[in-house]
Amino acid sequence: MATSLSVSALIQYRSPLTLFSFLLLLSLVLLSFPPLSKLNSPSSPGPRMWQQCALLLFLSLLPVVSGEADSKAVTTSLTTKWASTPLLLEASEFLAEESQEMFWDFVEANQNIKGEHDDQAYYDLIVKRASALLSTVQLNMLKFALSLRAYSATVHSFQQIATNEPPPSGCSAFFNVHGEKSCDTEKLTPYLFKSDHRFPGSNPDTPVIILYAEIGSSDFTMFHQLMLSKVNKGLATYVLRHYLASPSSRRVYLSGYGVELAIKNQEYKAKDDTQVQGAEVNATLMGENDPVDEVQGFLFGKLKTLYPELKEQLKELRKHLVESTNEMAPLKVWQMQDLSFQTAARILAAPSSDALNVMRDLSQNFPTKFFKGTLGLQPGDSALFINGLHIDLDTQDIFSKSVEIVACCVFYIFVQYTVKALNVYITQLLFCMDHFDDNLISSQWINNLETDSRYGSWPYNVQELLRPTFPGVIRQIRKNFHNLVVILDPTHESSAELLNVAEMFYSNNIPLRIGLVFVVSDVDEIDGMEDAGVALLRAFNYITEELDAPAAFDTIISMFNRVPSGGKLSVGDVVKVLEKKFPYVEVGSILGPDSTYDDNRKEGRGYYLQTGVGPLPVVMYNGMPYQREQLDPEELETVTMHKILETTNVVDFIMTQPNVVPRINPRILSTARMYLDLSNTNNHFIDEYARFLFLDSREKSTAVANSMNYMTKKDDGYIRPVTFWVVGDFDQPSGRQLLYDAIRHMKTSNNVRLGLINNPSDSPSEENSHVARAIWASMQTQTANNAKNYITKLAKEETAKALETGADVTQFTVGSAFEGPKFDFLLSHAVYCRDVLKLGKGQRAVISNGRLIGPLEEGEVFNQDDFLLLESIILKTSGERIKSKVQQFGVEEDRASDLVMKIDSLLSSQPKGEARIEHAFADDRYSAIKIRPTEGEVYFDMVAVVDPVTRDAQKLAPLLLVLKKLVNVNLRVFMNCQSKLSDLPLKSFYRYVLEPEVLFQTDGSFSPGPLAKFLDMPQTPLFTLNLNTPESWMVESIRTRYDLDNIYLEEVIVAAEYELEHLLLEGHCFDVSTGQPPRGLQFTLGTPSDPVIVDTIVMANLGYFQLKANPGAWILKLRRGRSDEIYKIYSHDGTDSPADADDLIVVLNNFKSRIIKVKVQKRPEKFSEELLSDGTQENDSRFTGGVKTEESKQEKDDVINIFSLASGHLYERFLRIMMLSVLKNTKTPVKFWFLKNYLSPAFKEFIPYMAEQYGFQYELVQYKWPRWLHQQTEKQRIIWGYKILFLDVLFPLSVDKFLFVDADQIVRTDLKELRDLDLEGAPYGYTPFCESRREMDGFRFWKSGYWASHLAGRKYHISALYVVDLKRFRKIAAGDRLRGQYQGLSQDPNSLSNLDQDLPNNMIHQVPIKSLPQEWLWCETWCDDNSKKKAKTIDLCNNPQTKEPKLQAAVRIVAEWSDYDQEIKLAVLSHQG
Repeated sequence: MATSLSVSALIQYRSPLTLFSFLLLLSLVLLSFPPLSKLNSPSSPGPRMWQQCALLLFLSLLPVVSGEADSKAVTTSLTTKWASTPLLLEASEFLAEESQEMFWDFVEANQNIKGEHDDQAYYDLIVKRASALLSTVQLNMLKFALSLRAYSATVHSFQQIATNEPPPSGCSAFFNVHGEKSCDTEKLTPYLFKSDHRFPGSNPDTPVIILYAEIGSSDFTMFHQLMLSKVNKGLATYVLRHYLASPSSRRVYLSGYGVELAIKNQEYKAKDDTQVQGAEVNATLMGENDPVDEVQGFLFGKLKTLYPELKEQLKELRKHLVESTNEMAPLKVWQMQDLSFQTAARILAAPSSDALNVMRDLSQNFPTKFFKGTLGLQPGDSALFINGLHIDLDTQDIFSKSVEIVACCVFYIFVQYTVKALNVYITQLLFCMDHFDDNLISSQWINNLETDSRYGSWPYNVQELLRPTFPGVIRQIRKNFHNLVVILDPTHESSAELLNVAEMFYSNNIPLRIGLVFVVSDVDEIDGMEDAGVALLRAFNYITEELDAPAAFDTIISMFNRVPSGGKLSVGDVVKVLEKKFPYVEVGSILGPDSTYDDNRKEGRGYYLQTGVGPLPVVMYNGMPYQREQLDPEELETVTMHKILETTNVVDFIMTQPNVVPRINPRILSTARMYLDLSNTNNHFIDEYARFLFLDSREKSTAVANSMNYMTKKDDGYIRPVTFWVVGDFDQPSGRQLLYDAIRHMKTSNNVRLGLINNPSDSPSEENSHVARAIWASMQTQTANNAKNYITKLAKEETAKALETGADVTQFTVGSAFEGPKFDFLLSHAVYCRDVLKLGKGQRAVISNGRLIGPLEEGEVFNQDDFLLLESIILKTSGERIKSKVQQFGVEEDRASDLVMKIDSLLSSQPKGEARIEHAFADDRYSAIKIRPTEGEVYFDMVAVVDPVTRDAQKLAPLLLVLKKLVNVNLRVFMNCQSKLSDLPLKSFYRYVLEPEVLFQTDGSFSPGPLAKFLDMPQTPLFTLNLNTPESWMVESIRTRYDLDNIYLEEVIVAAEYELEHLLLEGHCFDVSTGQPPRGLQFTLGTPSDPVIVDTIVMANLGYFQLKANPGAWILKLRRGRSDEIYKIYSHDGTDSPADADDLIVVLNNFKSRIIKVKVQKRPEKFSEELLSDGTQENDSRFTGGVKTEESKQEKDDVINIFSLASGHLYERFLRIMMLSVLKNTKTPVKFWFLKNYLSPAFKEFIPYMAEQYGFQYELVQYKWPRWLHQQTEKQRIIWGYKILFLDVLFPLSVDKFLFVDADQIVRTDLKELRDLDLEGAPYGYTPFCESRREMDGFRFWKSGYWASHLAGRKYHISALYVVDLKRFRKIAAGDRLRGQYQGLSQDPNSLSNLDQDLPNNMIHQVPIKSLPQEWLWCETWCDDNSKKKAKTIDLCNNPQTKEPKLQAAVRIVAEWSDYDQEIKLAVLSHQG
C-alpha cells in the first residue's frame, strides 16, 4: 500500500523524471519487496540487506538541506492568570458536582495524601481514590475534566474569597467564625456564617464555622478531625473551602480552544522590516515526535523501528518529502470544483479506525492537503447529534452545557434497560387557579371591560393585539384579557393600601378587570354592628344590589379613606359613610343581625381556603398569585403594569385548558425542586436495620424503594406512571389526615400507586406505633386493593382511638406481621427521614416520582386537590411519555412502575434541555464513517454531518476523537459535500487543543501543558495567528517577540504564549416601568475592599452589558453618581444574592459563560429624569482598567482624547510614529486610548515608557464581541468592527468627545482645532474621499451603482480620521442603530466589504455625518499633489493601482516620517537597555 501511494505521488509530478526521482522510485520498489523465502538462502543476501542498501542509496542522494534539521513550526499555549491549582482539589470539586456526600467521602479518603510522589504517581493515586466512588465512565469524565483543568476556576474562586478575608499571618489553614479568623484551635467559638461545602449531618440550627485549608495537607487532617468532633457533639455546622497557603509558581495550562494559522493576503505588503533579535524556540516542542506518521506513503514510525541506525537520514528524508508536499501552487477553478468530494472520498477510503484521524489531518492542514483528498441542512452545512440532542457547533464550547450532556448521560446508566430512546421533554406548565367560579365571586367583580359603558369607545376586535404600537403603550381593548383578584381581610392594616392601588387602576381606565374577595368571620352569631369585616361585606353587597358594583367599590374606598395611616377599619367608619351616602336608610337593617346582605360571606372564606395560596392578603393576576414582596403598593403597581404590557393571554382561553386546576399550592409549583437519587441498584431492604444504618443516601433510597409495597385503586396488571410516597407519623392525627387525603385521591385515579413511610414523633415502641404497625402488616399481607380498604379504615380517627383504648387490631387488619417483635422497618424509616429526607421527628412530606415536597409545616393543608395537581404535573410533563417507552420493554407491571418512577426522578432532576431528534437515514453504506460500539455495554448514539473542508470539520474531528476515547459510542459521520466550488474552501491551518486525560513526561512529571502544534508548515505564505476561544474568555498575547500578525516561516520559528486575562460576566438589564433597557446605566464590579475594579455601560441592544472578572466572589452594584441616584435594583436572576439585596453577589467559579438578568426601577423622585441628558457629568475615574488619574472638570475639558488601534508589528510601528506626530504638533494635553485586544506584548511593554518620556496619558480599553452580534471570522474585519460598533460602550460617560486617528497617519497640525470643531448636531464627523486625482476615477466605486443611488448626491466618507461627539452619539442611540443595521447587513457575505467605512456611510440617512474640511485628511491615492501643502494629516492609503508597500510609500510621501521612525527606534533601544 505504501509503495503504490508513493509511486502514485511520483507520477503526479509535472517535472521530468530526474536522476533523483528515478532513484527514489527504484528505492521505493526495493523497499516494498516482501520477505520471499527464495531469497533467504544462506548463499544469497536477505531481503533486509537489499532494502537497507536501497535505502542508503536513496538517502545518500538526498539534496543537501540547509540550516536546521527540524522543520519550521508554530506552537501556541494558553495559561491562566492565576496560579496552578492542585489536581486533588479539582477532583474534589468534580465529585462535589456529583453529590456533596461524594465530596466528603473523597475528603475523608485523602486527608493526608501529600507526600514524596512524582506528578504521575500523585495523579494515579487521586484517580485510584476517586475510582472507589465513581463508575468507569464517570472516572473517564474525571480524567477529562482534570485534563481540561475545568475545575481550576472553582478552586481559585475559593482562594480569592480566602484572600479577601484576608488570611491571618503564619497560618497554612485557618478558621473563619463570623469574621473572626484564627488558626488557634482554642479560640474556636461558633457564629452563623454562609458557606459552600457543608458537612452532612451538621445540625442546621448551630453556627457555621468555615475551614480554609488544602485537602491532603498534614494541617488539614488536624483541623478536619477537630471539626468532625464539633459536628458530632452538635456544636457547629462544618463548612470547607479550599485555601492554598503557598500557591504554585506555575500557571494552569488550558485546553478546549482552537488556534488558527490563516494564510494572509499579500496583495499589499504589510510586513515590518525590523529584525527581531534572539531566538525563542522551545526545542522540546520542535522535535521529531510528529503525530503524523505517514508522509507520501512512507510509514516513518515503522522505518525508524526497522532501521534505528538510519534515524538521522530518515529524518532528512521526511523533511524533504514534507517540504515537497507543502508547496502551495495556486489552483485553477476547474481543479477546485470537486475538492470537497475528493476529500470526502479520501476519508471514506481509510479504515474506520483511522478515518477520524484522516479527517482531522485533511481538514486542519487543508491548504497543503487538498490534492489528496433530511435534516434541513444545505450542502456544506454541518451538525452534531448526541443521543438525538442537537449540539450547536457555532456557539457551544467544550466547557458549555451541550458537551456536558455526555457527563450528564453517564448518570443515566443505572437503568438495566436501554433508555436512550426515551423522548422525554421536561417542560414547565402554567397551572392557573380557576378563580372565575361564578358561584363564588361573580357578583364581586368591580368592572367588566366587555359590557361596561365606560369602555364603550374601545375597540372590541382581538385583531387590535396585532396592531403595532409605540413601546410602553397599553392596548385598550374591550376584552377581559387582564384580571386582578384581591383576596383580603378588610380589618387587616394593608387592606387600605391594596384597595387604593386597585382604585387607581380603575379610575385611570387601565384595561384590567378587578375582582374582590372579602375573607371575614363566618360565625353566624357575629353581625356587622360588632365586626368591621362583616359590616363592610354587608355594606358592599347592599350598595351593589341597590346601585352597582362600581358604586359599591367607590363607597368602600371612602370608608378606608377615613382610616388613619397604619390603622384598622372600624365599624364606625362603615356606619359614618353609609349614613352620609344613604341618609334615609336604617343602617341597622343593613349591618345588624337581621341583615339579608350576607351573600358570599361563607363562600369567600371557603374560596380562600380552597385556593391554598397562603396568608392574607393575596393578589392574583390571571390566576397566578404574586410573591409576598410584590404586595408593597409601589411594587404592586409596577409589576401589574409590566404584566399588562407583556401579557396577551385571553382568560377565557386559559380557563378552558386542561392544565387549569381547582387549587394552587406554591410548594408544588415552586421551581426550586429536590429529587431523591434512586439510581443505585442493590438488594438491600429496610427490615435489616443494622445493615441499613450504614448505607449511604443513595443506597438507603434504593433499599426503601426495594421494600415498598403499594396501594392501588384496582388489582390489575397496569403500569402506573405516578408513584406517591406519603411521609408522616401515622399514629398522629396530622399524619393520618395526610394519608387519608392521599387515599381519597388514589381512589379517583388508576394512574396512581401509594406507598407509605412512617416518621415517628418519638422513638418507636409497641405503645406508640399501633397504627403504623397495623398499616405495615396490611401492606405486607394484603393485595393492593384490600390493603387500600383496610388502611382507609385505619386512617380514620375513630379507628385510631379504638386502637389506643385496646381494641383488637384484627378488626381492621389480618396476618401475623402486626404481632412481630421487631421494629426494624420503623427504625429504618426514622433514620431515612432524618438522614436522607432531612425531616424532623414527626414532620410530614410527600414524595412524587422521587420529588420531595416538604417538610410540610404544622397545620399546613395538603389535601386531595394538591395530590390532583401533583398527578397532573407528572402526567403532562413526563409520566405518560416515560410509561409509553417502558411498555415497549415488556417488563412486569410492578417493575415497570418502579422503572417509570426512577427514570422520571432522574430526568426531572436534570436541567431542562432541548428536544431530541430521531434520525432515519436511507443509506449509509458509501457516505459515512461508521464506528461501532462495544457490544453488551450502554452506548451513546452520535451522528455527525459535516463537509470535510469547512471550519466545522476542523473543530469536529478532534472533538469526536476525544469523545470516542471517553465513552462507548455508536458513531456515524456523514459527508455533506458542496459541489462546484469556485474558491479554496479553507485558507487556514487549524489545531483544536483537547486531550482526554492529563499527559506526563517520561520522568513522571507533568508535560509542559496542552499545546497547539503546527509542524512541517509551508514556508512561503505569510500567516496570521488567531485564537478561537469560548465566548466568555478574554485572552491576550503575553510572551513572544515575533509578529503574530505577520508570520513568515522562512525567517522564524514561533512559540506564542497567551494568557486568559479575564472571564466575562455578561448580563441584560431592563427598566421594569417601561420594559426598555436603561441606556447609559453603569454597573461596577469589585470586592468589599475594592468596590470599583471594573465598570461598564448598558446598551440599548437587548439591555446588554459585560464586565471583566476572574474566578471568585464579586459585588455588582449601580455606579455611584447619576446611575444610583436615578435608579435602584428591582430584581435579579442568575446571581448568588437574596432576592431583596441591593448589592448583588456574583460568584464566578468555572469556565462556562455566566449571564445574569437585572431589572431596575427609577426612584420615585427621579421618575422624570434621564441618564443621558445634555448635562450629564459622571465622576468617573475608573472604567476599563488602564492608567487612570483623578482630574477635575476643567482638566477633562482640556485633554484631547485620541482613539486608535493596531495589529501586527508594522502597524504598531506606524502607531508609535502617529503618536509622536500628534505630540510634536499638539500643545494641548493628550490622552491616547488603545484597543488592547490585538496589541503585541512588545507594544504593551513599551507604551508606559513612551508615556513617561513624552508626557502623555494613555488607557487600554477592551471589549469582547457580544455573542448575539453576528461574528466576523477574519481578523482584519473584526478590527474594523471595533472601530465603529462599540464606541458608546468603550469609553466612560466622562469622555465627551474623542478623535479617531488611523495608525498609519501623520499629523501636521494641532488636533485641538478638530476637537473643538462644531459638528452642527451630527454625532460624528468624517472626511470625504478626495476626488482631485483624476487617474483614479476608475477605482471610485461610490460614484456608480448602489452607492451612487444610496448617497443621493452626498459624499462617501473615509474612516481613517473622524471625530465623535459621544454625548450626542449616545443621546440619539447611534451605537444601537449602527449595531442593528450591521446585524441585518452582515448576514450577506457580499455586503459591508469595508465594514468600518461602509456602515456609517450606509446609515447616513439615520445617523447623519458632518463632512470635515478636505484638508483634514490628504491621501496620495485619491488627492492630487497640489492639495498636499494644505494637508493637516497625511494618511498612507493603499493604492489599488500600484500596490506599493506601505513602508516604501511612507518614506517617499512624508518627509518627516524617517526622522520620526529613527526617534522611536532610539526610544525602543533605550527602553530595552
